[in-house]
Amino acid sequence: MIPSAVLGKYARSLAEIVFEEKIEEAVTGDLKTYREIFRAVPDLLQALDSPALPRETKIKLLSELAARYPVNPVTSNFLHVLLQNNRIRYFQEVFDIYIKSVNEHRGVISALVTAAAPLNQQEVKDIEDRLAAMMQKMVKVEIRTDASLLGGITVQIGSTSFDGSIRTRLAEIRRRLAEN
Repeated sequence: MIPSAVLGKYARSLAEIVFEEKIEEAVTGDLKTYREIFRAVPDLLQALDSPALPRETKIKLLSELAARYPVNPVTSNFLHVLLQNNRIRYFQEVFDIYIKSVNEHRGVISALVTAAAPLNQQEVKDIEDRLAAMMQKMVKVEIRTDASLLGGITVQIGSTSFDGSIRTRLAEIRRRLAEN
C-alpha cells in the first residue's frame, strides 16, 4: 500500500494547479465523472492497473475513454500521470485527498454526521448552519445512518467528535446507576 503522504502529493499538486489556472470547477467535475465511471465499471480500473496489459494498451484505453468522455487537458494529463506512475488504482484515495485540499483552500471543513434515521433536507441544512456557526467556517456535511444510535446524532469534524446519540446517553445512565 502506498502511504497517503505520497498520494497526497499528487492530490495537492493538482489542487494547486487548478486554483492557479482558475479551472477548479471544470477539473473537479471531470474527476467526479471519472470517479463514477470507475465505480460503475470497476473492471476498467483493474484493467488500467493490470501488470498483464502493456503500458501502451493502457494509455490507448485511457485516451479512448477521454475521447468518449472529454475532460480538461489538466485532468487528462493528471489521469495519465497516475497511470504512468502506477497510481491509477489509488484514484479514489487521491480524489478524496484532492477534494479535502480544495475544501481547505476554500475555507470549507467537512463533517461526518451519523443519524439513527435518514434526515430530510431541512434537518441537514439546520445541522450545517449550526456547525458553521460553531466552527465559524463553512461546513460541508456528509450524512450516514446507523440505527444502533437509537436516536440523536454524532458529528465528527477532523479529530473532534460530538456525540448526542441516545445510545451514549443510555450508556452514561447505566454507568451512573452501576456506580451507585
